[in-house]
Amino acid sequence: MDLFDAIANRYSYRGPFRDQPIPRADLRRIVQAGLQAPSGCNAQTTRFIIVDDPALVRRIGSMHATNQAVQTAQAFILCLIDRNPDSVYEGYAFQVEDCAAAVENMLLAITALGYASVWIDGWLRVERRSEIIGEMLGVPPEKVIRILLPLGVPAQEWPRREKKPFEERAWFNRYAQQGE
Repeated sequence: MDLFDAIANRYSYRGPFRDQPIPRADLRRIVQAGLQAPSGCNAQTTRFIIVDDPALVRRIGSMHATNQAVQTAQAFILCLIDRNPDSVYEGYAFQVEDCAAAVENMLLAITALGYASVWIDGWLRVERRSEIIGEMLGVPPEKVIRILLPLGVPAQEWPRREKKPFEERAWFNRYAQQGE
């Protein structure tokens, strides 16, 4: 799939997935796309855990009461950052940005390969879910799971939200400048 087609076709899928395993070769390609993402000062801080063991996938999936994509995922990709990141430039750390860049690359790769996913972040932060999953997967205490991506082949069509037009969110040369 062409890059611009992948960008146009990527969407957040929260519906059920087919009971169809994802080949490890595809999981590796997806995570490799994340590894290729830019990172602040090339620190390459984001780490990944790929969960494809059916028992672990079911255990994590059972933790979400409402999201069908999490409940029926065929695999998960977890993105980890340092709990207390070191600065890499002038007192700043860029781990959240690094993680976000990696996730977007992976979401595009997921789309290009014919799978679907949804970016899960806030749900991890409540009720110690990130820590509980981390303990389950042997994540050291100095790391935190920041993003969870459930993966699979969509079992149904899912509504795609309309993006605002270019003119409402982007301008040339000055903020909110019209007519150029």
